[in-house]
Amino acid sequence: MNTYVAFFRGINVGGNHLLPMKELVAALEQIGAQKVRTYIQSGNAVFESTEKNLAHLSKQLSAEINMRRGFEPHIHILTLEALSKAIAENPFPEAVIAPSSLHLGFLSASPKNPNLEKLAALRTSSERFLLTEHVFYLHAPDGVGRSRLAANSEKLLGISMTDRNWKTVCKVMEMAS
Repeated sequence: MNTYVAFFRGINVGGNHLLPMKELVAALEQIGAQKVRTYIQSGNAVFESTEKNLAHLSKQLSAEINMRRGFEPHIHILTLEALSKAIAENPFPEAVIAPSSLHLGFLSASPKNPNLEKLAALRTSSERFLLTEHVFYLHAPDGVGRSRLAANSEKLLGISMTDRNWKTVCKVMEMAS
């Protein structure tokens, strides 16, 4: 069995794409997942599966949710090793004292031609970011909701991502360990 983390994008936000966690658990179990646990309503799950192809697993789960709820969410599935590496490579360790100000954007693929110059131009004097092959780290001490950098990062990276704050990332890792 392999332990995986699934981050769902855009579910249960603003009354759209509603997916109760009990139904999310049932969908995962329907595709063969075991020992499913969830964290908060925004779509964070830890589970075990014999499947090794993460893209296939994501497609299966998205299709199962579409059958149940009528929409196909973007799902980013990570191995424990990948999540652990993202945590270990945090370039802003001093920011963990305010965990809601530190965000990790998990990328669906490695960006081919990110516009780093435009990203840098959008940041405020207090904001910092770092792009790695699989994660976009953003420290926004004045709040990610007011950040023009945060609002435009996905477009300027040219790749879809799903974002989690430091507290959520650490809690999900704790659940998975």
